[in-house]
Amino acid sequence: MSTLLRRLRVIHWDPAHWARVSLQTFGKALARLWGRDVMLYTGGVSFFIMLAIFPALAILIGVYSLLADPIQAAQQGEMVAKIMPAAAQVIFQGELMRLTSASREAVSLQSGVALIIGGYAAHRGFKALLAGLSFIHDEDEPRGFVGFNLLALAVLIATFAMMGALSLVFFGFRIMGETFELRPLRGALWLYSEWTWASVGMTLSMSLIYRWAMSRRPVDWRASLLGGAAAAAMCIFASWGLGFYVEQIAHLGATYGSVATVVIFLIWLSWNVNALFFGGALATEVELSIDRQQILTMADLGRDLPTASRRGS
Repeated sequence: MSTLLRRLRVIHWDPAHWARVSLQTFGKALARLWGRDVMLYTGGVSFFIMLAIFPALAILIGVYSLLADPIQAAQQGEMVAKIMPAAAQVIFQGELMRLTSASREAVSLQSGVALIIGGYAAHRGFKALLAGLSFIHDEDEPRGFVGFNLLALAVLIATFAMMGALSLVFFGFRIMGETFELRPLRGALWLYSEWTWASVGMTLSMSLIYRWAMSRRPVDWRASLLGGAAAAAMCIFASWGLGFYVEQIAHLGATYGSVATVVIFLIWLSWNVNALFFGGALATEVELSIDRQQILTMADLGRDLPTASRRGS
């Protein structure tokens, strides 16, 4: 009890102190992100995501064509696409329509080829993401070639498994609420929002990646959760901000012409990847701040202990 009281006494309760620490940590995270060659990793991750996302759609439609109506997959895919800017949705929805209108044999063949291309691109993308996070985190004990590739594969499989589980929950709530007219579900509008589930999935997945895959030593769970929440918030803001910028301020079609939708899609990808890397930088700085605070707390506790008790310890 006395130890707990001493710990509470040495805690800084001044809100100005914590506001100052928060601003300093945020600024250091930005410096960690911008003061390095992170843009090289951002370009690599964005490229491989773009290379993997359309094969993933082909695989999704191919699976649905075997188990259910592929039109349902297209409708669900359009719901998920709402988190993209309107111009980027054009590419996504156009590919969905092309795949759903193709024959089952053509879709099955495309899905088989897409599995190879998409799997390769997704694995390379996760390798670039993990390499960038390790670079941001100042990892001084990098993993070997085999270990790093296995880690990227494990993160890839875990990410797709989590996305599948969240998608089942998300669409399950929608189906239950609309089919059985369950009033509690119908009244909770946030359960039907793709933004809610995108935020939850992004926060959980990135928190786990920051904690277990960014470094050999597990990152502090508080820092990982803060980093994951920040990455999710910035991804959502990037989608909204880019849509507002393109539709209300700068009409990129006047500059890029027919390729404007591709440019917007690439900008959206790069902004989201930067958000993921910023979450890693913030998690790193928060962990360093927690370590410094613990050292100061232990020093203050040591000064508060009586001389006799310090000698006895």
